[in-house]
This record gives sequence, structure tokens and C-alpha cells, in this order.
Amino acid sequence: MSDIVGKLWGFCHTLRHDGVDYGDYIEQITYLLFLKMASERVLEVPSGCEWSKLRDKSGTDLTDHYIEVLRTLGKQPGILGDIYAGAQSRFSDPVNLRRLVNLIDETEWTALGVDVKAHAYEGLLEKAASEGKKGAGQYFTPRVLIQSIVRCMKPDPRTSPTFTIADPACGTGGFLVAAYEWLMEQTKDGALDRETSKRVKRKTYFGTELVARPRRLALMNMFLHGVEPHIELQDAIYTAPGSQKFDVILANPPFGTKGANQAPDRDDFTVETSNKQLNFVQHFLTVLNPGGRAAVVLPDNCLFADQAGEVFKILTEDCNLHTVIRLPRGTFTPYSQGVKANVVFFTKGEPTSKVWIYDGRTNVPGITKKDRPLSRVHFAEFETCYG
Repeated sequence: MSDIVGKLWGFCHTLRHDGVDYGDYIEQITYLLFLKMASERVLEVPSGCEWSKLRDKSGTDLTDHYIEVLRTLGKQPGILGDIYAGAQSRFSDPVNLRRLVNLIDETEWTALGVDVKAHAYEGLLEKAASEGKKGAGQYFTPRVLIQSIVRCMKPDPRTSPTFTIADPACGTGGFLVAAYEWLMEQTKDGALDRETSKRVKRKTYFGTELVARPRRLALMNMFLHGVEPHIELQDAIYTAPGSQKFDVILANPPFGTKGANQAPDRDDFTVETSNKQLNFVQHFLTVLNPGGRAAVVLPDNCLFADQAGEVFKILTEDCNLHTVIRLPRGTFTPYSQGVKANVVFFTKGEPTSKVWIYDGRTNVPGITKKDRPLSRVHFAEFETCYG
């Protein structure tokens, strides 16, 4: 797996000179990788879009053909059209496109285990988030933190035939992927009956993402895990929700105030505020089923922002806000350095009587990228005590 990531990532540095940034590169890999696996599985794609046609071309014929393939695939229904919607080639030099096609062609991807190719893709996403100069990190929550939250929440679709899991700020799909991987661990690598397996893979995982690129990567991420999620391209807090409700919400709403210059016009929001995180909390209250559970990452400044008291008053009246963990300093290094954050856990339908606050920050050395990276050890005691 690391060899695959290393090989694909190594070529990225060459492409940087062609004006292709880290995010662009992962996006182009997504387009090509999907076609390569479709070819290996003998899945039907529109005429002219076959991997063999792409592989056999070179020079300007290749770049022209690639542009046409992306345009054609973007018009298709289902997950195919979702992944390629608005897709554009970022290659100006056909030699570089040819090299990337050759790199992907060297590996028989479907012969790899689901976990291997999925983890390879996750590895690329993580590298793009940590090494990109700007932007990529906002869509990436550290996997160590995500996996700890999921182990505490135990989002098990086997408990109900209508069980649903959602991330209304899903980025590249980290929470949804981890929830599915947790289930596979619990079921001895997917030992589910046929009907349950079909339901879990097609009717369980939901997401919303405002930006096309991370949504595309999330779809591919889940596809590599064998799951067909429902991920809408829209702004979760400025769009009135439909009738769909969820049993578990796992989310890390975007930090900061960029784009939050006006309060959403939502009848279901009791508190009128332009604070994005507080609006996401109100959104979660709307879309959770009675008895539904949520685990949400929130920065310190959100908890003490103007109107935070009003929102959390409603939250504690309508929900049991039973647990808060103060995350170690530097948890989001290197993606969003300097952010101090917490995870709040609550259950809808009963008022809060007491809150357990676990301090994972005081007297804990700050996280650094190399010397003190975030690890499972940081959350081991919390997980043991949780609940």
C-alpha cells in the first residue's frame, strides 16, 4: 500500500511544474482510477470512454480525448455522473498525462483488497491535506480523531432496518468511511446477510458538502470501500432540509467565519446568527431522529461566541449533552494549526442533567507533525471511560 502511495505521490512533484496543485492531482487520479477499475471489472461506460482508448493515445490526441471523456462522463446518471460532474482536465503537457495513465495502468487495482486500495486513496488525501499550501486541510479531519469518535459512538446499522448515518459537512468523507470500516471490523470483514449488506451499502450513509471537489473525492473514497453513499452538493445550513432524518450524526463543521456574513433564513432555527458552527448545531437538532445521537467537533471560540449561550441553552433543553472532550493542543496540525477544539456528544430527546468534561489538553504536550504526532494513545483513556 505504501509503495502505491509513494509511487503516485512521487509523480505529483513533477506535475507541480506543470501548474497542477496537490488537490488537482488527487482529483485527476480519481478520474483515471475510476476508469481503470471499470475496465478491470468489465463495467459498461459510454462508448469512447473505455480505459483502453485512453491508454492507446498520446500527444495532443490524448489530451483532447481526455477532455472529451470527462465531458461525456459528467453527463451520465448515478455515481458515475456524480464523480465526473463538472470535471476538467488540468493537464497542459500531454507527456505528464501519459505518464500518469501509465502509472495507474501498472497496477491491477481490483486485484487489491478493498482495504488496501481504499487506504491507499486515504493516504493520498492525507498527503494532499498536510502538504498543500492552502485549502485542502479544511476538508480533512485527522483520522486518529475520527476513528476514536466512531469507536465511542458505535454507529451500528444492524440495530434498525432504517438506521442512517450522516455528516452534513462531510469534506472528503472521513467520518462516513470510518463508520463503515468500524462496522466491517465488528462483523468480521462484512459477514452480513445479503439484504442487510445491500441496505448498508446503499441506504445508510448520507452526507452534504458545499464544494464540488471534496464531494467528488468523498464519493470516490466510499466507492473504493464498496459503498454507494448519498452525498448532496449544497450548503447544509443555508438550505432548508428535506424530510430525511438521521440516527447518528458525525461531523466537523468548517472552522472560521469565511462566507458566514448573514444568518440563514431557516424557520427551524430558533437563534438567528451568522456563526457557522452554531448554525450547524441548530441544523443537527433539526435533522436528528428522536433518540438520535451526535458527535460534533467544535472550536473553543464557538463555545464562547456571541449567542453561543442561547444555542446551547436550547441544545441542553432538547438534548442530553452528556460528554465533552477538550482535544490536545495541535490536534489539527498540520491541517489547521493553532486551533483549539472540542468534541461534544449529545442525544436528542431528553434534557441534560450532567455533563462529563474530559480534559485531554491540560498538562498534555502539544501535538507536532514529527516529534509528537497525534496517536490512538491520546484518546485511549477517554474511550475506556466514555459512557
